[in-house]
Amino acid sequence: METIISRRDLLQIGYGTAAALGASGIAGELSPVSALAQNNAYKVGNAPPAASASGAQLFYRDDFFGEPWHRPEPALLIHGVGESSIVWYGWMPRMAQQFRVLRPDLPGFGSSKVPNNFQWSLANLAKVLAQFLDSLGIDSAHIVGAKLGGSIAMQFAADYPRRTRTLVVASSPVSTPKFAPEMGEHLGKKWIEESQRNRLGSAASKEQVEYWIRMMNAMDQRTRNGIDQVTASLNLEPILPRIAAPTLVITADRSYLQSVETVLNYQKKIPKSRLLVLSTDAYHVAVAKADECVASVLSFVQETKA
Repeated sequence: METIISRRDLLQIGYGTAAALGASGIAGELSPVSALAQNNAYKVGNAPPAASASGAQLFYRDDFFGEPWHRPEPALLIHGVGESSIVWYGWMPRMAQQFRVLRPDLPGFGSSKVPNNFQWSLANLAKVLAQFLDSLGIDSAHIVGAKLGGSIAMQFAADYPRRTRTLVVASSPVSTPKFAPEMGEHLGKKWIEESQRNRLGSAASKEQVEYWIRMMNAMDQRTRNGIDQVTASLNLEPILPRIAAPTLVITADRSYLQSVETVLNYQKKIPKSRLLVLSTDAYHVAVAKADECVASVLSFVQETKA
């Protein structure tokens, strides 16, 4: 059975319910969801999640809020560790006015399933996303990633240059981050709780911090172990010169994750790139400075077209 709901109703479900239930709650309530513009309304049906040839079943959100007669360019948004596609909420009001925004949950995160024999590597995660685009009949897209999602995006751009229209990476490391020993085991509950202020910044509300802790603690142990394999062997330095797409690198001026100098050093190795430094003590700049990020991304894409 198919239900037609208005744009306002869908937004209330997407954001209001998410705040009340958490990321896994809304994924369970609406999963699987494919939301497409049609006559100023959105159609929510029972289509299966996109299937990847690598065996992962990806839950995804598919949004466009512009004129229904317009054919928008696709933009693929890739989230970071311990998150799901819901974390791009701050980007959607403006981003989805101009682009068809595709937000998959990465394998093992949110409502996406991952097989026991899944190959946990940056290259394979990029391959899964290429197969995801294949399943939707999309040849190329604007690729956007935050934190480890940005690292995956850089790998994608290097491996699939013709499928990358532009590349945007926010707070994205190219080598294994050096986490402080006092944070405890990486991806463990203690580390998740004690790292939130560095991740979200001093301006984050208590409710936001608590939400993020619940969301990140929803990772199962198999996914934690797999993503630890990815981060432990992270080294993108050799592939940076292969990134051919116009690239915008975004970082924070007071990031705990990596210094501006560190980011500048790798950004210079990407041929057609520029660096944007935003003022915040949150290293998850895509969340802490969502409005500024989106405004810069829209301007960047428009400039590359010109």
